[in-house]
Amino acid sequence: MALYVYAITGASHPLRLDGLTGVGDGRTPLRPVREGELRAVVSEAPEEIGLTRPDLEAHQAVQERLWDDGTTLPLGFGFVAQDEDAVRAVLAESAEQFAARLDELAGRAEFSVKGIQEEEAALREVVDEVEEVRRLNEVTRDGGGTYDDRLELGRLLLDEVQARQVGLAEAVLAALRPHAQAERLSEPSQEYFLSASFLVDRERAEDFVRAAEEAAGDLSDGVEIRVRGPLPPYSFV
Repeated sequence: MALYVYAITGASHPLRLDGLTGVGDGRTPLRPVREGELRAVVSEAPEEIGLTRPDLEAHQAVQERLWDDGTTLPLGFGFVAQDEDAVRAVLAESAEQFAARLDELAGRAEFSVKGIQEEEAALREVVDEVEEVRRLNEVTRDGGGTYDDRLELGRLLLDEVQARQVGLAEAVLAALRPHAQAERLSEPSQEYFLSASFLVDRERAEDFVRAAEEAAGDLSDGVEIRVRGPLPPYSFV
């Protein structure tokens, strides 16, 4: 019987699974598969697994309950093993690695940090502060100027906004790094100039959040820093 696997824990984890159900239409009960000093929390796998809201919520609810009660190694959505023997084989093969990672993550949590800047505010700041951009903006207003003028204006705007957002991200990271044990950075996108995950000692969680708030307060108008956490350490397993 195929099994859907949610997380790996140590033998001392209370595994408080009452009231939880697994992914799939049947909402199957959860149970542990034991191997040595490790446990894998599983349920019977549905025939088909899709990125549906009920399944995602069920997956997350299990992981958050487990994490609330102790250290876990959360698995990504959709992890399926052939049967209990396959689960035990993985636990046995990587026992030392899993145990070491559980020790490293004990007492720590993940915080997700996103940096957002309103596009209009970013462009307005560049136009106000960069003389050549301001000149080209005046020249090309109402369809004026040459094609090269418009091309150069677009290039300058893009370069300046990107350079300033790199500076914003570096300022936020510099403020947060002293309060974290590890970090994972994602490439900036059109939506976020900063997308990062931090591993933070739970006893320092308030200091981390306070540092993020202070860093946000020092930034220009139109810039927002969003902090989500504490979370299971998804990015650090």
